[in-house]
Amino acid sequence: MVPVCYAVASDRIYWAVDAKPKRTRELRRVRHIGDNPHVSLVVDTWDEDWSRLQWVLVEGTAAILDQGPERTRALAALVAKYPQYAAMRLAEVAGAVIAITPTRIRAWRARQD
Repeated sequence: MVPVCYAVASDRIYWAVDAKPKRTRELRRVRHIGDNPHVSLVVDTWDEDWSRLQWVLVEGTAAILDQGPERTRALAALVAKYPQYAAMRLAEVAGAVIAITPTRIRAWRARQD
């Protein structure tokens, strides 16, 4: 389980290996996708008031985007969502870009309004 910054575009979910300090840019999580593309992404909302807790679980198939127009669109979506990525020039310095195609989505929330 690894936290990622993600963006949604064209029915796919994207995340990228950014330029923040790491021991290597050849991350184990990317190698695992190469070995087994079945992935899960959990997005949750935490609150001290547990009646406000909620989460979404996306299961899907991941692909590593090395080049091409989809990689460009993915990076643009990430930069648009996170101003920090614009400042670090993500579109120019990104490592692997991962695209997730959802196959199953489940959601839960503590309180039904």
